[in-house]
Amino acid sequence: QVQLVESGGGLVQAGGSLRLSCAASRRAFRNYFMGWFRQAPGKDREFVVAINMSGGTTYYADSVKGRFTISRDNAKNTVYLQMSTLKPEDTGVYYCAGAYDVGIITAANSYNTWGQGTQVTVSS
Repeated sequence: QVQLVESGGGLVQAGGSLRLSCAASRRAFRNYFMGWFRQAPGKDREFVVAINMSGGTTYYADSVKGRFTISRDNAKNTVYLQMSTLKPEDTGVYYCAGAYDVGIITAANSYNTWGQGTQVTVSS
C-alpha cells in the first residue's frame, strides 16, 4: 500500500503563489493515477486537478484552470501542485489522492489512497 504525505501549505496573500508536494512511500506510485482535492470548512471535498501515470494528461477543475498546474516526478515518487494567483476561495485543506484505476476522475470515492492533508489559507 502506497502512503502519501503532503507538504507546502501555508498562509499567503491573495495573488500569491504556493507549491504543494505529495511524496509517496513506494515506487508503485508510478502506476498510480493521482489527484488533488480540497475541502473548505463546512463544505464537501472537491476535485481540483488530476494527472495520469505518465504525467502526459492532466485534468483541471474550471475554478483553477490557468492558475494551477499539476506535475509529477516518478523518479522521486512525488506529485506537485503549483498554485498561482491565489484567491481567498482557494482556502482549504488540500489532499492528494491516488489509485491504480480511477473511474470518475473528479469523484473522491474513485481514489483509495489519501494523504493527511495540508492547510492552505489565502488572505484577502
